[in-house]
Amino acid sequence: MESVHNLYGLNVHPMRDELYAELHSRPFQVLMSPARVSYLAVMSNTAEKAQDFDHFCHLFSLKNLTPPQEDGVCFDIDCGPLRIRREKHNEFISYTFILSEVDLNADPFKDNAFKYLPSDWLSSLPGTVIAAFHVAVEDARNQVEPDLSVAKSRFENMRLIGSRPQHGDAQVWTSFQVHSDGCGRFLIYNKNMSDSQLGRMVKRIVEIETYRLMALLSLTLARKYSAQLAKMDEQLADTTARLSESKEKLDEQAILCELIDMAAWVEAARARTTFRFSATMAYQELVLARLSELKEDEVSGHLTMTEFMTRRLEPAVRTCKTTGEHLENLSRRIDRVSDMMRTRVELSIESQNQDVLSSMNRRSEIQLAMQHTVEGLSVAAISYYSVGLIKFLVEAVYDKGIQFDKSLVVGATVPLVIGGVWFVTRKIHKRFLKLAEAKVNMKE
Repeated sequence: MESVHNLYGLNVHPMRDELYAELHSRPFQVLMSPARVSYLAVMSNTAEKAQDFDHFCHLFSLKNLTPPQEDGVCFDIDCGPLRIRREKHNEFISYTFILSEVDLNADPFKDNAFKYLPSDWLSSLPGTVIAAFHVAVEDARNQVEPDLSVAKSRFENMRLIGSRPQHGDAQVWTSFQVHSDGCGRFLIYNKNMSDSQLGRMVKRIVEIETYRLMALLSLTLARKYSAQLAKMDEQLADTTARLSESKEKLDEQAILCELIDMAAWVEAARARTTFRFSATMAYQELVLARLSELKEDEVSGHLTMTEFMTRRLEPAVRTCKTTGEHLENLSRRIDRVSDMMRTRVELSIESQNQDVLSSMNRRSEIQLAMQHTVEGLSVAAISYYSVGLIKFLVEAVYDKGIQFDKSLVVGATVPLVIGGVWFVTRKIHKRFLKLAEAKVNMKE
């Protein structure tokens, strides 16, 4: 907590002023009738956003105004008849140019706000333009409602979508198409709206068109991956069928490598699409919220903007959502098959290890039998050489003149020697077994 100056000496949270300011960071503009509004939404990465701010400051210099020192969420410039607003969003930067001094005899979409900007400033904007359109606002409060043919002529005879927002206080026409100048168009007749109400309505229309285009960005991705996902489904189904139906021995390591390759492709696809698909859902919610705020009534014989949007936008969004869910489902299925495959490989390895252990046991038994045989032979050999040594000793004693039966003495020593050698050999064998058991117990 941080102490902030106030009348009551309260400890105020250091972010309180920032939180209050956030609610007022993008205030609605007051818009008088008639007016011409031109709008741009420019997608920019981090580097391009920094360049865009420098480019925006250059516009201040061209208008002989003092540029801001730091970038911000929203800036407004008042340049006489032209008002400029720059707003920074997560994925794009928007520019709104409002021309309040209007030539009523000129074409409302040719005499637009872009014409009043410095030459080459628009063409050198950093980033890529995702939305560019003009909004022509006409004052029809004290006039007869304009004829449909007049409205249609403003849109190069394209098919129109029309509605009466705010329960008929205005009339809006658009084609939701790009015209010959490379921009979209909206024609608004103000019939009974104040300047503040008109500003809020135009803001909603601008956001609807921008968010609609941003929401559709992922449609190309969805179509691209939908075709590839169908092939991946078939490949996974074939692999699963081989595992469940094949009676022959399979190359389990090769199948596991196939599954790893499939999992890598799916994870790469998820990395490329997750953000875009999530953004599409968020933009769709914003579009639907703004459409509901318009409170449209229909113009006889024409689709309203809400009807057109829900008919065209929602299928595209569902396609993106379905593709995202398809990727998630395929990832889970690959994981399950991979787990099953790894379990199968582990069981195969355990079976091989069991065979190896059985083989080792058989070899150990053979080695033990051989060891007992060698021990028996070693007892005989040691006894033989020991009796030979005793024989030499007996003959040496006999040659010294001591009379006794040499053969009897030598024969009597044979069983004693054999028994003694066997006893000593067993003692040594038991000692080594105890040492081995002690080492095993220490390891445990």
